[in-house]
Amino acid sequence: MRKLIESTLVSADGVVADPPLWAMEYRDEEVDADALERFSSSDTMLMGRVTYESFAAIWPSMTGEFADRVNSIRKYVFSSTLEKADWDNSTIVRGDVTAEVTRLKQQDGGELALYGHGRLAQDLLEHGLVDELRLSVHPVLVGSGQVLFRDGQKQPLEFAGAKTFGTGVVVLTYHPAAQPG
Repeated sequence: MRKLIESTLVSADGVVADPPLWAMEYRDEEVDADALERFSSSDTMLMGRVTYESFAAIWPSMTGEFADRVNSIRKYVFSSTLEKADWDNSTIVRGDVTAEVTRLKQQDGGELALYGHGRLAQDLLEHGLVDELRLSVHPVLVGSGQVLFRDGQKQPLEFAGAKTFGTGVVVLTYHPAAQPG
């Protein structure tokens, strides 16, 4: 069975919204090399509409190994409102998200990559479909915006590792733990 790995950029105060506004100054060759290494075992990317629209506006014009990988990988966009997905190798998926992701996980292939912690990631985590969370905590306080978890969402996690970069970014890796009761 394929693993679903979520990678999310988060500020020190828990904000995940609009990372291009606060996270980019913390990217360097070390951070980029690690991101590419972690992404290399994936052959499919999952995203919701908001992440898709953001990525599709940025990545096609980017260059480099990571950009080449993001642009060429198979992409599934989960949305009931997106009319078309013109970015290379993109397919819109409508309907039962958990059933479709369960089907994708059961197929042969590499890991499934999920970027950002929006509604799609929250729903998949709640349904036990996320196997690993990689939270890239950035040394900045953003002050406002969408936070990592929605009100009332509790998910026990098991610590799996940490990696610190010269820019001050710390990647914390967790595995979802079983819910009590």
